[in-house]
Amino acid sequence: MSESNIYDIAIIGSGPAGLSSSIYASRYRLSNIVFGKIIGGTISEAHKVCNYPGIPDISGIDLAYKIYEQAKTEGATLITEGIKEIIKENDTLKLITDSGKEYQSKTVILATGTERNKLHIPNEDKYIGKGLSYCSTCDAMFYKDKIVGIVGGSSAATMSATMLSEIAKEVYIIYRGEALRGEPAWIEQATSKNNVHVILQTVITELQGEDRLERIKLSKPYNNSEYLSLNGLFIEIGSEPNKDLPSKLGLNLDGKGYIIVDGKQRTSIEGIWAAGDCTNNSNSFKQVITACSEGAVASNDIFEYLKTAS
Repeated sequence: MSESNIYDIAIIGSGPAGLSSSIYASRYRLSNIVFGKIIGGTISEAHKVCNYPGIPDISGIDLAYKIYEQAKTEGATLITEGIKEIIKENDTLKLITDSGKEYQSKTVILATGTERNKLHIPNEDKYIGKGLSYCSTCDAMFYKDKIVGIVGGSSAATMSATMLSEIAKEVYIIYRGEALRGEPAWIEQATSKNNVHVILQTVITELQGEDRLERIKLSKPYNNSEYLSLNGLFIEIGSEPNKDLPSKLGLNLDGKGYIIVDGKQRTSIEGIWAAGDCTNNSNSFKQVITACSEGAVASNDIFEYLKTAS
């Protein structure tokens, strides 16, 4: 493969971290290619983003597309495919897509994000798309004037409850903790709604229904019953890092599977950086602004790295 066909940076992931990496790379005049199945990553599922500087109120998908369009305008090549394997070959890295296409790059930024956690109870997979969802933004309108539940107590759960309160007839937040956590502003908004009910120190032990979800069984009674009839249930209990590629590469991971990086976003293997929710930096604070920051830092360091190497 000729030098002209080798990218300076290959970015795995098209969420805020990956797209910000691309914007900075293009402005450094580094050729870059971005791989990702979902534009915007998990932020595209957010009902609202209210804390991104300069944009007081915007949907996650709209913010994702703004960043995506900027990356395109700056000159990125964007491929709507995932990467299944990365092979180090001398001074370059060969990337193989899910469909078997091959690309080469001098460096790689892993911005692979996270995957939604599941309840891990019987019949969970049976009801996916049949009353059970992991994306309230995607599926909320299916439950207009119906009764829904949300599992979780974080900002994601209270944000979902606030949105669903305007669509559904009744909304139940079911959380195992003693009190809701996350941003106080979202907690205040959710709990101020007359049709939002909070069930604390409770977990779901069973999902029941014929062709679709009809009721859930609770670990302790609520209103004198251990069953709660629902038309829909949304799971908002956090996420785990995507570990496939990092594990195949043999990168150093922390105890939770996040990629260990230094202050410049470098991983344990030369030529590979990581940014965003998949890194140990983001372990306790996953925000669009921090993901964008890590992506920018990674591209800046690669610019200095390639300049020194040339």
